[in-house]
Amino acid sequence: MNDADIWQRLTAVFRDVFDDDTIVIAPETTAKDIEGWDSLANIELLVAIEKSFSRVKFNTGEVANLRNVGELIAAIKRKTNN
Repeated sequence: MNDADIWQRLTAVFRDVFDDDTIVIAPETTAKDIEGWDSLANIELLVAIEKSFSRVKFNTGEVANLRNVGELIAAIKRKTNN
C-alpha cells in the first residue's frame, strides 16, 4: 500500500467518523484541530481505522504515544508493510 492510498483511506475514515466531508488531514493535524475529536471519538476513530486497514491493530501503548496524524500514518505504514 502506497502513501497516497493510506492518506486517501485515512481521510475517508476521518470524514466518516466525524461526519464532516470537508475534513482535510495533514501530518501535523491533532485532536485540537478537529471539532469533536475527544476521547470517545478517538476510540471510534481507532476502531474505524482498524476496520479500514485490515492488518492494522493498535494496542494501548501505541495509541498513547501518537501525537499527530503524521505519527498515526507512520504506525499504519509499519503495520501494513510487515
